[in-house]
Amino acid sequence: MRRAMTGLAVTAAVLLAATAAQAQGTIKIGVVMSFSGQFADPGAQIDNGIKLYMKEHGDTVAGKKIEIIRKDNGGVAPDVAKRLSQELIVRDKVDMLAGFDLTPNALAAADVSAQAKKFMVNMNAATSIITTKSPYMVRTSFTVPQVNEALGTWAYKSGARKAYTLVSDFSPGHDGEGAFQRAFKEAGGEIIGSARYPVANQDFTAFLQRAKDLNPDVLYIWVPGGPQPAAIGKAVAERGIDLNKTKVLGQGELTFDEALKGMGDAGLGFITAFHYDHNHQSPKNRKFVADYNAEFKRNPDMFSVGGYDGMHVIYEALKKTNGNTDGDALIAAAKGLKWESPRGPMSIDPETRDVVQTVYIRRVEKVGGQLVNVEFDKQENMKDPFKARMPRQ
Repeated sequence: MRRAMTGLAVTAAVLLAATAAQAQGTIKIGVVMSFSGQFADPGAQIDNGIKLYMKEHGDTVAGKKIEIIRKDNGGVAPDVAKRLSQELIVRDKVDMLAGFDLTPNALAAADVSAQAKKFMVNMNAATSIITTKSPYMVRTSFTVPQVNEALGTWAYKSGARKAYTLVSDFSPGHDGEGAFQRAFKEAGGEIIGSARYPVANQDFTAFLQRAKDLNPDVLYIWVPGGPQPAAIGKAVAERGIDLNKTKVLGQGELTFDEALKGMGDAGLGFITAFHYDHNHQSPKNRKFVADYNAEFKRNPDMFSVGGYDGMHVIYEALKKTNGNTDGDALIAAAKGLKWESPRGPMSIDPETRDVVQTVYIRRVEKVGGQLVNVEFDKQENMKDPFKARMPRQ
């Protein structure tokens, strides 16, 4: 009974805290992410993006000092992320929530944002539905359908007519598979086969042999980051899949820097779609990469730019509200924001509160003796296609 009462008290406090007055002159941002455990590096990269933006733009907005309060959810832990978000609002009196590297955690925190009417900036979690769970949330990363539908459309436009899909057997892989297949078929292509491999799988020989036997024009692969992309790249070469006959396509993780180091020249010619890579050629990104390297001694990645752009949304929204942190005021200010990011032009869709941006098509090439993702095509002003199909409220 005591635990039940405590839970009710926390919920009530969250609701009451929505209108609590904050310390004059200070705006508190509660950042919830994985600062330890398996996903600590993505969390660190998002946080680095936050730190760099604040170093470049100062820690004062609309005459008020910005204070970051960080909380570690330790990995995939929705209950922990929800509890930490509640504690940040009730105990720490934060004005908004930010961070969220993983979908389950972002979904759990969205409930808190909605109840407390607190502005929330999702800086990474990419499952499409997340922003529908709180009317006070915006996203500054990408969505899986956004990237993979762009790739499916491009594949048909490039001349492919038959495709085989091979994806990791969990929710993001299913989302990528569905998005690619949908766009490819809507363009006029045919899916001649598909397979889902176990999440922890490291031997892709049998899967790739079945794909090769069907002789598709494109082999679409969805794989998360980690050791699997390099293993797949090596297996493609070992199976003798001729990239001149069958293009290998995938989401950006397939050719991340670490993946390319692991697979070596086997990755040459792989084609991926993504919203950001540190090799993107623009004056703003060249400066971003140089500043990031100077500060953190490493290249930025998709996590870094999500944190960096997330802080941009927070700063610009606060400027428009003149420092007012009311949830309704901030979300109204964030809707329709447009700016030039290191990744290129982007904006916040005023209807869905989701990111609108360019999706780049890249091919792995050797430049200066290094394997890099070289952009050669793009789809501009790409909205999240999942929400574009949803009935309007």
